[in-house]
Amino acid sequence: MRVFIVHAHAEPQSFNGALTGAARESLEAAGHDVEVSDLYAMRFDPVSDRRNFTTVKDAGYLKQQLEEMHATERGGFSPDIAAEMDKLFRCDALVLQFPLWWFGMPAIMKGWVDRVFAMGRVYGGGRWYTNGVFKGKRAICSVTIGGPESMYQPDGLNGDLRQILFPIHHGMLFFTGFTVLEPFLTHQPARISAEDRAARLEAWRNHVLALDRHEPIQYPPLDAYGPDFRLKRGD
Repeated sequence: MRVFIVHAHAEPQSFNGALTGAARESLEAAGHDVEVSDLYAMRFDPVSDRRNFTTVKDAGYLKQQLEEMHATERGGFSPDIAAEMDKLFRCDALVLQFPLWWFGMPAIMKGWVDRVFAMGRVYGGGRWYTNGVFKGKRAICSVTIGGPESMYQPDGLNGDLRQILFPIHHGMLFFTGFTVLEPFLTHQPARISAEDRAARLEAWRNHVLALDRHEPIQYPPLDAYGPDFRLKRGD
């Protein structure tokens, strides 16, 4: 199995850092291939504009999707973006490792998605959802969360965590064809005991070894929707 971990935390000694390290060590010890993009260590530029491209379709007006399709045809993505795309296409499984910040992923990771998930190369031309480019690949989010689990229930103060993660699970990963696994969640890593942190790391080590066996989140396939993009009514 070839696993690509995209890591978004500025502090190497953070619990996110420990989770990425544990995943890498466990997978490599089991004989799997692992690539890691540590976005902060790479000083990855999250700003998406003409710096994404070495080619130009329309110099007078920037329409990003048009430039992305042109770059796909001409091999015109900047070297940093092309390298990340190559990692995506090489992997069998993608791991997004990040802390939940302001009900979403850190800006550097969102910028990575904005720049790397390019039209023409990663989606477009009817290639989306169950017909997506990454069909057959698996993806999982490993997320640290500052608040307690009770706060992120449907009746909790911060709302249902499944809904908070829906834009990532459905709108980024499933949209591009990934089979999306249930997230691996660690609540309040800064407040739990050292023993509980160690147990959580061990659970993650075991979890990543079974990425090819975990049950995915169930989303309706494309053919469950009508021409208005709404679910068909049963007869």
